[in-house]
Amino acid sequence: MVALTQLEGAIERNEIERVSLGKANGRYFCFHAGIGYDAAVVEQVERRSSFKRLIGQPLFAYAALQQWFVGYSRKFPHFTMDVDGRKIPNGFFSVVLNTNPYTYVGKYPIHLSNAASLEKKLVAVTFRKMTTPLILRTLYSALRRGGLRPSGGIDIATDVDRVKFTFPAPFPYQLDGDYLGETTTLEIEHCEDALLLVRPRGEF
Repeated sequence: MVALTQLEGAIERNEIERVSLGKANGRYFCFHAGIGYDAAVVEQVERRSSFKRLIGQPLFAYAALQQWFVGYSRKFPHFTMDVDGRKIPNGFFSVVLNTNPYTYVGKYPIHLSNAASLEKKLVAVTFRKMTTPLILRTLYSALRRGGLRPSGGIDIATDVDRVKFTFPAPFPYQLDGDYLGETTTLEIEHCEDALLLVRPRGEF
């Protein structure tokens, strides 16, 4: 009832705004697109969907470790990218953000980039190598420092209109936590003012 009351009040006060979405191979997403490693993790979790309802995040942790050490190749790149005309070779794992945070570990948000917002264009965070020290530094920065910085192993592109991923071998991808399989070409675009959003701002 509280949520319904807030919704009705927001509509009466005309607290409605247009926000942007991303679109990947014709399918819209609100939060993020994951290409490579995290898509492989999501695929593993969806294979055990009955356990997901029971144990939740520990299953994601198990799937992440299983893919890190066994399932997902960290020796060879999985895709190349074209970000608004800029070529980025040798991609291992990429997240295209439409919002921030990227996800949560328990109650703690994982901030990949504070530049990501429903009111702005897309942000592409790409790992060009996958080593344990790099990932540990990434987790520390995402949890404690509020976002990542570009480095020798991480490319960060902000204010992005279009991203194209290609590779001769298929690579996995997911949108907003839904695993969508493998592809050899993935085109992502920013769609301005694509959705009307009721955003209550009053006190109740």
